[in-house]
Amino acid sequence: MKPRATYGQPSRYSIGRPDDFPSGTRISIDQRRVCVVREGSKLAVISTICTHLGCTVGISDTGFACPCHGSRYDQDGTVVGGPAPKALAWYQVVMAPNGELEVDTNIPVKQGTYYEL
Repeated sequence: MKPRATYGQPSRYSIGRPDDFPSGTRISIDQRRVCVVREGSKLAVISTICTHLGCTVGISDTGFACPCHGSRYDQDGTVVGGPAPKALAWYQVVMAPNGELEVDTNIPVKQGTYYEL
């Protein structure tokens, strides 16, 4: 007999190569519930999970917006309105030996911490 267990998505995964994210982009990876932000030679991954009730926030002109209860966040994920109690999480980014960027959602980093490419 085998147990029927689902463990969810892994916490560490590849998001692609640095060239997949040109400077100035903010790309949402919906299936992973993260947003990749690249500014010049710096790259960060910000959670798109609303800190209020876990809805998926979308990218807006001013940052991020939650469609469920109206929480709003600035470009860095800091709460600027609505019921959200805290900022969006930032996650650790590292370069794997194969040249791809890896994110670990079990390792939050301080807001504003970018990976230098």
